[in-house]
Amino acid sequence: MGDRDEPGTIGRRVQRLRVARGLTQKQLAEPVYTPAYVSTLEAGRVRPSDEALRHLADRLGVEFDELATGRPARLVTELRLRLTEAQRTLAAGAAETAVEQYTGLLAEAETHGLAEEQAAALLGLGECCLETGELEEGRGYFERAEARLADAPLTARVPALRGRAVAHYLAGELRYAVYLLESTLDELNRSGLHDPDALLLLYSGAIGPYMDMGAHARAAQAAEFALALAPQAGDPALVARMHRSVARTLLAEGRLAEADASLAKAAELYRGLRLRTELAHCHWMRGYVYAQNGELERAEHEMREALHMLSANRAALYSSQLTVELADVLHRRDRSGEAAELLRGVLGGLSPERGAVHAAAAHRLLGIIAEDAGRTEEAEEHYVRALSLLERAGAAGDLADLCRLLGDLLRRGGRVEAALDAYRTGLGHRTAPGTTTLGPAPAQPQL
Repeated sequence: MGDRDEPGTIGRRVQRLRVARGLTQKQLAEPVYTPAYVSTLEAGRVRPSDEALRHLADRLGVEFDELATGRPARLVTELRLRLTEAQRTLAAGAAETAVEQYTGLLAEAETHGLAEEQAAALLGLGECCLETGELEEGRGYFERAEARLADAPLTARVPALRGRAVAHYLAGELRYAVYLLESTLDELNRSGLHDPDALLLLYSGAIGPYMDMGAHARAAQAAEFALALAPQAGDPALVARMHRSVARTLLAEGRLAEADASLAKAAELYRGLRLRTELAHCHWMRGYVYAQNGELERAEHEMREALHMLSANRAALYSSQLTVELADVLHRRDRSGEAAELLRGVLGGLSPERGAVHAAAAHRLLGIIAEDAGRTEEAEEHYVRALSLLERAGAAGDLADLCRLLGDLLRRGGRVEAALDAYRTGLGHRTAPGTTTLGPAPAQPQL
């Protein structure tokens, strides 16, 4: 037991419990140990073995862990039960309520020095921040969760690593997000740590930054890997609810090990519910591929399916980003009015710090729709806003295209010098299609 207390602390605890139960040292020691051993132990002059602690715990009527650490045996199980309840709350989309639950759990876990439960609460708080768009605060929670798990296997740290990467991505820091995801994928795959949930989180998390950086081939491959790794489940929410109820019953009966096992199953299923967001990204990617191939009806179907999955999770920021891409498909299907209405509805939820690339895409498309309708001043205003957002995010491929649109608009309006400036800016950002400054692709999983 690596986390047991010092001998002096254990000795004082044994003495306190013995006196409270009205036992002499001789009565506590019999029939295995001597009164002298108990006296030495209570004085803190000997480190008791596991066997000795189990004997004493049995005689004192407490659990081994409580005697060794001072933590009531029920405490950890009850904390885990409440962690699964917080997971359920977040999976249902009630992020603000989940924040309150996780905050209380974190304080209790810190009080009792429970590193694993601290990490779980911090991870939950980080996920809440991703839902609500508080990216810097969320990144801090993920970093703290990762620090709590510094001695754990890499697979245990993947959710925190992925959370950090997503926070960087949504803040417009594309290359660093990709670096975090790819380096973790490479380490997992090269070391043979084949954990489907961990790999699914990483591959689906990489799709967005790949797309925004123009690495379309890598994005498509990541989506295929993620779909191949996706767990097959019916209705995990119902099963998880059942396991939570069973755990409560077992806990009330004092069957702690069985309660823990039931809670572990519930937690796994709630993680599956959170993976619904990741799977939505795969449908989103498929829709993008169909759109690029001109299969607009299939693209709309895939994007609406993804949007439905994200809306069910109340993933507001992701939903806003996806809506922008759906609007582009609708515009190409000659439904520009519907597209413009969607875009105006989501722009308030996007900003330079929250979805900069998609905010730029929304302004770009609104500019095109305005230009088609002959509203040139409105179109220019949207293009300029988009240009500012893309420069901040470093999305080179999109910048080159936008500068061309702005240059063409200015040239048709007779503003040749301004048009030339826009074209020159675009040429400075031009890259070959699909290329980035990324290094070699990470090692592939063994599917």
